Amino acid sequence: MSFLNDYLEENLKDPEFAKEWEDSELEYTLARNIINRRKNLHLTQREVAERMHTKQNVVSRIENGNINVTLKTLKAIAGALQTDVSSLVRNEESGRTSQIDHSNFIRN
Repeated sequence: MSFLNDYLEENLKDPEFAKEWEDSELEYTLARNIINRRKNLHLTQREVAERMHTKQNVVSRIENGNINVTLKTLKAIAGALQTDVSSLVRNEESGRTSQIDHSNFIRN
């Protein structure tokens, strides 16, 4: 087991750390799905922003997880990407809504 695996395993025993780790799951899923959907539609961030009536840097911040989005913004980005909000928050790997195995981020 790597240092990072050991560190994560130990810290996930702390309820506060575990909650923060779990909460980041939705943010990661949302960002990944927005990026994948945009690329599948062959759209630039600028084109998505135009469809949302906003600026390109807003889309960039959403994709980078640097902004807390409202439901209104989620609906706008879903509309711009010709999909629905539930598709953006669904974990495509498992088909479930926001259930990611974070161990995938850790390389031995």
